[in-house]
Amino acid sequence: MSEMKYRRLGASGVKVSEVCLGSWLTYGNTTENETAEACIDRAYELGINFFDTANGYARGKSEEVVGKSLQKFSRDTYVVATKVFFPMSDSKMPNNRGLSRKHIREQCDASLKRLGLDYIDLYQCHRYDNETPLEETLRALDDLTSQGKVLYTGVSMWSADQLVDAVRIQDKLNLDRLVSNQPYYNLIGRDIEGAVIPVSEREGIGQIVYSPLAQGVLTGKYKPGQTVSADTRAGDPRQNQFMGVKEGKLDDALLTKVEKLRPIAEGLGLSMAQLALAWCLRQPNVSSVIIGASRPEQVDDNAGASGVTLSEETLSAIDAAVA
Repeated sequence: MSEMKYRRLGASGVKVSEVCLGSWLTYGNTTENETAEACIDRAYELGINFFDTANGYARGKSEEVVGKSLQKFSRDTYVVATKVFFPMSDSKMPNNRGLSRKHIREQCDASLKRLGLDYIDLYQCHRYDNETPLEETLRALDDLTSQGKVLYTGVSMWSADQLVDAVRIQDKLNLDRLVSNQPYYNLIGRDIEGAVIPVSEREGIGQIVYSPLAQGVLTGKYKPGQTVSADTRAGDPRQNQFMGVKEGKLDDALLTKVEKLRPIAEGLGLSMAQLALAWCLRQPNVSSVIIGASRPEQVDDNAGASGVTLSEETLSAIDAAVA
């Protein structure tokens, strides 16, 4: 396995591992805490220094598991990212969600407590909030940075226009700039290549991509004609939103394309997961790819994608396979 490589997070000075261990739908939820800690330990051993979570993942339990697992390591050796936007309770009160100054301030303090940290390395707006003035949100983030509670700020799933509006306001008001965006991106979901990546390259915003394996579809574990079992990711409506599931079945045409990637990966001595992750990392604007793991062995396999360079011939073959 090649040594873990690191990239700058956007135009900032902090460097993150090309592979980031995330905790969406796993830690604090479907994965036992001991197993989650074993995955985090293995990731750290392999040189992964970047760990992504969110307050909304299992309503704070994910942050607790990630924070507790990282306590044994020196604080200067890892980078923690978390997020704010979604409701943290079933309360019908109106300030329980969004990106108002009130919600951001309260949720940042709550996240710090759950993580057991004095500061958050990367604090991200989990979605765009149409009900709060953008300037209010950006000033609130800048306040947290000035107070030392947050080192860097980013967003998730923002459009190119929203990113442009944000950095223009930040420049006008001399606020700390956004350094990252967390979008959906993989071999079969390339929407951000049209406008988000060009804008981000120009403005110094790096992508931390989630679902780089399309919820497991690009690992090759699902076969054409296979019915979806309720106890798999493909059978869970919370998890299969990007998997082309219709009437309890995966898209056979999609799975047939994915199968064409198998000989390409085998010819390079890579797993299909490594090929898919390396494909995302071919893009210079991608700072890191977020993987999920419910077993330490999955971390080993995914971490092996770091440092893999795909030739133009290979990239053309991949494009032809999934066209």
